[in-house]
Amino acid sequence: MPDTEKIKKLRSLSGAGFKDCGLALEESAGDIDKAIEILRVKGVAKASKKMTRSANEGVIAICESNQNSSILEINCETDFVAKNDDFINFVKELSDINNKVKSNREELLSSKMANNKIVKDNLLALISKIGEKITIGRSKTLDGENLKIFKYHHTVVKDNLSKLGVLVSIDTNDQSDKLMTFGKQLSMHIAASNPLSIDSDGIDKDILKKESELISEELKNTGKTDEIIKKISVGKMNKFKEENSLLNQQWVMEPKKKVKDIIKELNIDKIKIIEFFRLKIGE
Repeated sequence: MPDTEKIKKLRSLSGAGFKDCGLALEESAGDIDKAIEILRVKGVAKASKKMTRSANEGVIAICESNQNSSILEINCETDFVAKNDDFINFVKELSDINNKVKSNREELLSSKMANNKIVKDNLLALISKIGEKITIGRSKTLDGENLKIFKYHHTVVKDNLSKLGVLVSIDTNDQSDKLMTFGKQLSMHIAASNPLSIDSDGIDKDILKKESELISEELKNTGKTDEIIKKISVGKMNKFKEENSLLNQQWVMEPKKKVKDIIKELNIDKIKIIEFFRLKIGE
């Protein structure tokens, strides 16, 4: 087989660049199997060097099935790569697998992909081929059994990939159009308002502690009495909780009303927001 034909075959088998394939074939004395192993070793070495760089671009992928829905973040270094076909195809397949393993990172990395190689090896090969740091970021799977799950994509890159994604699950037996509209609008609201929890009791205690410390520091040199400072602090903390808990937030579609008011106006016997998850590239 001519050298150029071997290089073409090695490229199709490994996904590596023309020059890398040529050097690997030279090192392996033309043995394609050995050349593949050489490229794998070199690919890992190249990937290791790239992993020290920052990766603040990428896409958010959402995958849905009858049982559950998952949201997954994949990061890269540049927006150019985030729109690359090889990157997009990898992320789409990865998103499907992630939904099947319910966002279990260990299972995801060891799962086989369509080319019969595991995710971890394909990720290293993609890093070597594209030349950028690529990482699997945050992920979450919402159980869809007996629940309705709604999604929202903002700044769509392609199909089920975007720069910001939301999943929200609602417990209800209602099948009406008004419920479907509300679910879609709720996911849009979460994308825009970025709540920390469903209600104020669910806000992380460490976040509340940090906010309280910031407020105290802000009021420390105002010259007001301790009693007044305490009252102002309580007011500011209550406002913080209200602005960051989903049910108490102003409804994006109608700011004079809160989310909980909109739910009440739906007049649906059984309806409860169970869980939500919001992911944005760069946050």
